[in-house]
Amino acid sequence: MMADSTMSFRSCRELWTILLGRSALREPAQIESELERHWERLHQGLSYYKPPSSSSASKVKEKKDVAQPLKDFGLRLSKLLGLDEVQSVELLQCYLQEDYRGTRDSLKVVLKDERQSQALLLKVADYYYEERMCLLRCVLLLLTYFQDERHPYRSEYSNCVNKLEKDLVSSYQTQFQSLFKAEAPTWESHGNLMTERQVSRWFLQCLREQSLLLEIIFLYYAYFEMSPSDLLTFTKMFKEQGFGLRQTNRHLVEWSMDALVNRIGYLSSLILVEGMDVDFLHKCALEDCTEQHQFSSVPDIVKETDQLLLTFGDIPHHGPVLLAWVLLRHTLRPDESNPVVRRIGSVALQLEVFKYLAAMLKGLGVSGNNCTASTAKMCVYGLLSFVITSFEEESLQTGSGGSQSSHLIDAACEVLSAPSLAEVIWEMKPNMGLGMILDSAVGMFPHKMAPLLQLLTALLSNKSTVKKVYNFLDKMSFYTQAYKHKPNDIIAKEDETLWKRQTPKLLYPLGTGQTNLWMPQGILGQVMLGGEQGYVVRWDFPYSSWTLFTCEVEMLLHVVSTADVMAHCARVKPILDLVHKIISTDWTVSDCLLPLTSRIYMLLQRLTSVINPPVDVIASCVNCLSVLAARMPGKVWSSLQRTGFLPFSSHPVNSMAQCVSAEGMKAGNYGNLLVQIEQPRGEYAVTMAFLKLVTTLVKPCLQGQLGSTQNKGLIPCVLLVLKEMLPTYHKWRYNAYGVRERIGCLILDLIHAILNLSPEGGDQGSMPTLQWLCIYSLANTEAGQAVVNIMGVGVDKIDMVLAAQPSSCGSEGPGQVLIQMVKLAFSVSNNAIRLKPPSDVASPLEQALTQHGGHGNNLVVVLAKYIYHKHDPALPRLAIQLLKRLATVAPMSVYACLGSEAAAIRDAFLTRLQSKTEDMRLKVMILEFLTVAVETQPGLIELFLNLEVKDGNEGSKEFLLGEWSCLHVVLDLIDSKQQGKYWCPPLLHRAALAFLLALWQDRRDSAICVLRSKERFWENLTMPLFVTLAPPSDTTEPSLLETCAFVMKIVGLEVFYVHSASLEQPLKDALRRLANARRYGYWSQYVKSLVCHVAAMEDQGVCYFPEQTHMLLLAWRMLLILATGHSDVMQLTDNQTKLKLFMDVLDATKAALTRPSSMACLRLGSMTATLLLVLLKQWRSVVATAPDILPPLSLMLECVLQADQQMMDRTKGKILSALISVLQIQGLNGGEVSQLPQLLLCVCETVKDEASSLRDSTRQAQRAAEPPEDDDNMETDFARGPHKDQRDGVCVLALHLAKELCLSDEDGEHWVAVMRTVPVLPSVLSALELSLRSKQNLYFTEAALHLLLTLARTPQGAAAVAGAGVIQAICLPLLSVYEVSSNGASQSFNRKSQDCACWPGVYRLCVSLMESLLKTLRYNFISEALDFVGVHQERILQCLNAVRTVQTLACLDEADHTVGFLLQLSSFSDEWQFHLPKLLQDVQVNLCYLCQTCTYLLHSKKMLHHYLQPKNGESLPPGPLPRTQRPSKEVALSAGRYECDEVEQKAVLAVQCALLRILSKTLASLQHFTPDCCQMILDQCMDLSSYQTLFALSFTAPAFDPDVAPSFGTLLATVNVALEMLTEMEKKKETALLSIVALASSEEIQALKSLLMFTMENCFYVLVSQALHCLKDVGTSPRDKQRLKQELSSELGTVLSSLARHFRRGSPSSPAGGSGAAALPCPLPQSKPPTPGSKGIHEGQEPIIQLVQAFVRLVQR
Repeated sequence: MMADSTMSFRSCRELWTILLGRSALREPAQIESELERHWERLHQGLSYYKPPSSSSASKVKEKKDVAQPLKDFGLRLSKLLGLDEVQSVELLQCYLQEDYRGTRDSLKVVLKDERQSQALLLKVADYYYEERMCLLRCVLLLLTYFQDERHPYRSEYSNCVNKLEKDLVSSYQTQFQSLFKAEAPTWESHGNLMTERQVSRWFLQCLREQSLLLEIIFLYYAYFEMSPSDLLTFTKMFKEQGFGLRQTNRHLVEWSMDALVNRIGYLSSLILVEGMDVDFLHKCALEDCTEQHQFSSVPDIVKETDQLLLTFGDIPHHGPVLLAWVLLRHTLRPDESNPVVRRIGSVALQLEVFKYLAAMLKGLGVSGNNCTASTAKMCVYGLLSFVITSFEEESLQTGSGGSQSSHLIDAACEVLSAPSLAEVIWEMKPNMGLGMILDSAVGMFPHKMAPLLQLLTALLSNKSTVKKVYNFLDKMSFYTQAYKHKPNDIIAKEDETLWKRQTPKLLYPLGTGQTNLWMPQGILGQVMLGGEQGYVVRWDFPYSSWTLFTCEVEMLLHVVSTADVMAHCARVKPILDLVHKIISTDWTVSDCLLPLTSRIYMLLQRLTSVINPPVDVIASCVNCLSVLAARMPGKVWSSLQRTGFLPFSSHPVNSMAQCVSAEGMKAGNYGNLLVQIEQPRGEYAVTMAFLKLVTTLVKPCLQGQLGSTQNKGLIPCVLLVLKEMLPTYHKWRYNAYGVRERIGCLILDLIHAILNLSPEGGDQGSMPTLQWLCIYSLANTEAGQAVVNIMGVGVDKIDMVLAAQPSSCGSEGPGQVLIQMVKLAFSVSNNAIRLKPPSDVASPLEQALTQHGGHGNNLVVVLAKYIYHKHDPALPRLAIQLLKRLATVAPMSVYACLGSEAAAIRDAFLTRLQSKTEDMRLKVMILEFLTVAVETQPGLIELFLNLEVKDGNEGSKEFLLGEWSCLHVVLDLIDSKQQGKYWCPPLLHRAALAFLLALWQDRRDSAICVLRSKERFWENLTMPLFVTLAPPSDTTEPSLLETCAFVMKIVGLEVFYVHSASLEQPLKDALRRLANARRYGYWSQYVKSLVCHVAAMEDQGVCYFPEQTHMLLLAWRMLLILATGHSDVMQLTDNQTKLKLFMDVLDATKAALTRPSSMACLRLGSMTATLLLVLLKQWRSVVATAPDILPPLSLMLECVLQADQQMMDRTKGKILSALISVLQIQGLNGGEVSQLPQLLLCVCETVKDEASSLRDSTRQAQRAAEPPEDDDNMETDFARGPHKDQRDGVCVLALHLAKELCLSDEDGEHWVAVMRTVPVLPSVLSALELSLRSKQNLYFTEAALHLLLTLARTPQGAAAVAGAGVIQAICLPLLSVYEVSSNGASQSFNRKSQDCACWPGVYRLCVSLMESLLKTLRYNFISEALDFVGVHQERILQCLNAVRTVQTLACLDEADHTVGFLLQLSSFSDEWQFHLPKLLQDVQVNLCYLCQTCTYLLHSKKMLHHYLQPKNGESLPPGPLPRTQRPSKEVALSAGRYECDEVEQKAVLAVQCALLRILSKTLASLQHFTPDCCQMILDQCMDLSSYQTLFALSFTAPAFDPDVAPSFGTLLATVNVALEMLTEMEKKKETALLSIVALASSEEIQALKSLLMFTMENCFYVLVSQALHCLKDVGTSPRDKQRLKQELSSELGTVLSSLARHFRRGSPSSPAGGSGAAALPCPLPQSKPPTPGSKGIHEGQEPIIQLVQAFVRLVQR
């Protein structure tokens, strides 16, 4: 039943909107097409609407496409309006489409309900009246601009007017006659709805149409000639109608219609004057060719008109007609017409024709179309010019000549305000036309000052006329003076016509030294008037009027407190008005006017302090100051402060509380004047001038042109407006209509300027600012409620005001002022909410905006209903913008606020969104509002999505788009076939995609599912990605960049959230096309060139689309990052393409980051650096083939290090990470070795500076507060302080990069050179020492130790580290890192993984560093190593014992590092024995016990598994291998699919490997504490007293009990365990499902075998050595020696035979002598001390076997 939204019929209002250029149709060809389609309607005018007929009624009944209820309603409408039935139905359909404020369902109810249907009938009637007016407005618009060369559619308008010209006037004249003759409708003829009120409404419409028709006819005849017969016809018609006063229905005229009736009279009079063609008549008279005038050849018509006009004279509207006819008769037949001319002319003067003309022009100028008013002025100008030229001025006076003369001046001033007339007057001779009035006014100057100044003010139109007016007044020749009596100091001629001065005279009684005029002796004066009434003398005396004006102002200052003040004010006001007009038009003359403008301040001060101040003069003063303030605000402000006019504060404004309370604020002279004078009178000229002045002063203050003093000084002014004016101005008394709205506009304009021009985000501290004052007042005081009340005016009241104003009002009508005020209120509220500091509590403003009121009276509904406003699309647009803001920040549901009207408002929104002619910016705003609503207004967005459930099987739900779904429009807007059409510009396309992106980001699955299912959805969506954009160097529409960014984001989100198998095939096809069309390469190149162009523009100081560029870059970054993980779906698999993309990102990053002075470039560079880092991590194989990565990265690093520290910290971190990755992937290529010294220098400088900063900030934090208490375990938080320690901090990453560079620098030469230049090590060690002492900066500490560890691998590096004082930095401070408990290791050794950063890890690194330094420097570091082991002996011994109780990988890892260090230190057992003998003995014992523990745990897998069971919710060790044994990717991926027992088995295996490493190093260490085997075998006299017996003479199996001492059984068990493990690894994988072979890779197995062999060798060696020691020891009893021989002979024989078999199968040989140790899967020392037996290897037999066999033979002897 609703009208179809695609209805082809165009309403008149829509046509008018299109012709105005307010629609989407703005191209000339489109306007021409509309005019071509509808010119016939325009030609017919109101006769287009036909009366009812039976044939038309039958047509309606036969219509099949219209619902029956609509037909019935259309017939009722036809009767009410007296309109054709078919047109009534069309009208109803248009109304339902454009103005109906309900839903389709509500319409059905309305049509059935009698009362509601009657209300609807009346609304459609109003719509019909508006349609008729719009039809006439269209024609008026064409006639207004069809000859205006400046108008964009002049040509199209002109063509249409040419078509309309024929019969247009006759048709419209007929319509006019029928209107004023029409009988008023009655309830009998038009139904019972035609009440008295409706009859009055009909008559008002009748008058409005008459006025518009006459306006059209007048404009028509302004361009086309009227024939004499037509003039006679019009004269008769207007006489009959009484120029609007004798309406057929004049009994219906109300007082409110008087303005319309007067307007009809004005236009009737103008039409007749225009018809007489006075301009052409004047021209004919000047050229003496009067016969050419059309009236010269029609004497009959002239005679008849004479007779007709002789009957005129009873109403004022006759005056201009009679005056024009007098001119015509006097010019064409001067002899014949003398009596008629005199009679008619006297009647015209008696009607006060000049007063009437001035009133008419004012009336038309205030309320009329600008073109109509200016055309009327041109018409009257021709009339006045000819009158003044043809008749003496005295002959035009009747009655009071002075008043008639002033009316003539007033009329002339009104006429001269027309554009371009002023130049014409200046070019005319002074004895022609209006020039004669000017000449006459000069003759009475300065006796009568106002007339001349009024005329000159009117003659100011541009800069050239300003110069002429200034020069004119600067060189006056006559001084006219009035005397009551003849003065004594003159000589007069006998006839008293000429006077002569006998003495010089000062013209003004002013003091000496002041500006004055001096009339010299002997000048002559002509007496113009004389007698008993007094004399008027014109002195022949040259002077400057500007000096005279200065004297006049001085005189006013002197008499300000006397009774003469008002008379002097009347003389000074025209001067001030002239000055105001001059400086407004041409500022350059202001210096010449300085004597006048500088006295305005004193004038203002004096006049505002008198008892009855002259408000008009004060307003003129303030208006002048407003113009001056726009150019020199500082000067005006400082001078104004001394006048006391403006509000001020009696105390300095230093606090916000003072502002809020208005403490010490005084209203000033202006405030007193407002309360005492203006409000009681109801006239507010000074208030409006004051508001303009403050607004003018505020703008330069906010832009920084004035200092803080002026800013503070303006606070009282703004506070007065906010506290005293804005909340109450609507309650003041007003004498004139529209002033209230203008004051409201000025107040809001001031606030709008403050909120818009203030710099945002500036830190003002506690000092109040104008912006803060406005925001606070609006948010928390009555000022905010006043703004809310303005916004609450509502669409109905605005439409009512617009309907009531004269039909062709321009931009100054009351309706337009009201609209402007409401728009300003919207903008002010929006900015106040936007700029208000965030708060948990809603402000009163927000509460007022969002409160729920009953009966639909809450403001949200009022705001939403502005969508129904059609006159100015900016009004609903700003209302929706405020709704968008509220939906974002306010905790409320817009949907709930809309209540029962939600659906109707939704329909109105969508109707305007669907309209192809609607203003594009409004449609964009609607979509932006919906985009915000997706996230913040779930109920509202569901209403707009309007998804309907389609019943599916088994309870599944499918959704369909409802008829009123916004997605219909959105799908149309993204349709590739619609792009480029006028109804789908790029901005609208962008807004539609932004809405879709919001749906995807908010995961509105129901809507997304529906969209996915739409045909060609993905094709249309991705279409922008296939468009080739103009290069960035050319002008690009910024919205296109955003459009592409939105598409990329939507595609990225779809790929990310939806499993690849579930992706829609059309999307896959689109992505395939994207790859096949090489669009990845295109977009990569475009983004790169865009970044480069932005960088280049920044060099020139130009900002190039920063927001759009960032948006596109972020979207492209997201798409590429997704492509790294979803390459198959994204079809990005080609390595060449990947390489190009990577290099483009690198180039873009380089272009942005090599401009460290530009913040915009650095922001872009930071974004691309993130992408670069991701690609480096994900595309390692591609990056490995990329050329020249290191040089640009090095350059970027150097540039970024120069940028702002805080801003670029993260970017520095990204570049450092990228360099680390590149070094890990590519290493140092041959061509890049040259980069190393510079890069090293740069990185070391960074490390030095960052370490120093970290050290200083840590010290500062320690001084500021106590350090945080440490946890019981070895963990703590980050350092607190401004320079935070972070895993990805610049300092930490710089240390890691330095480590990588150190690894790349194989010989260490470059490092040594840099360390000589940059004191990097002292800085790092200083920060390291402080960090260890305070147990802070964990990540820095770890990174620093890694660097030192890497340096320590070369002799030069190790020497530098040791020389820099590493032992002092680490040894004692390291004690702070851990706690040694007295009752075991439970506190020190937790079960935490060793993979995450922790303080135990720091300790382990320190131990490794000591090991490495000792290994590299040997004897040069032995004393430091012994210091370290002495300081940390408790921890070392505790660690060796802890393996028995804690088997976590972290604990084993520390034991591994500790034993490794002891292994290196064991080589120096003599020095150790000398310095720390007790510790050496303890270490030896503990190592033996450690050997026993490891052997036991390796031997008893069940016991080990039991110990590894999770305790107290802790998990098993996280991986199958320690962190130095990273599993392959395949192993890691398959781990997730193993069963629980497999996971446990892997955990056991990881611990076994760790125990084996510890065991091997333990035995290698013990080897140094036992005598040399070979020496003991060969040298029978060897002294063994210096060696301790390490193992007890016992052969029991190793026990877990610490009371059982390690024995020979332990060593034999160790050999057997190793042999067992070797044997197990020989099994095939098929048969060993859960064995080592099944759980580890072949490389790991090989390394494990070597480790086992190494363990066996060392165990054999220790066993043999200890056995020989026992055998040679005199303290051992013979029995024990014999037992030892027997046991060992038996056991070793068995082991040897097993070993022999093992070697025959091809097991590896001893790793000790070759490279086996290097292949170990653990951080073993790279070269173990070789076993002595390995020095003489015989071919075909292992040296360890030879050694054992020799020992066995020795034992068996």
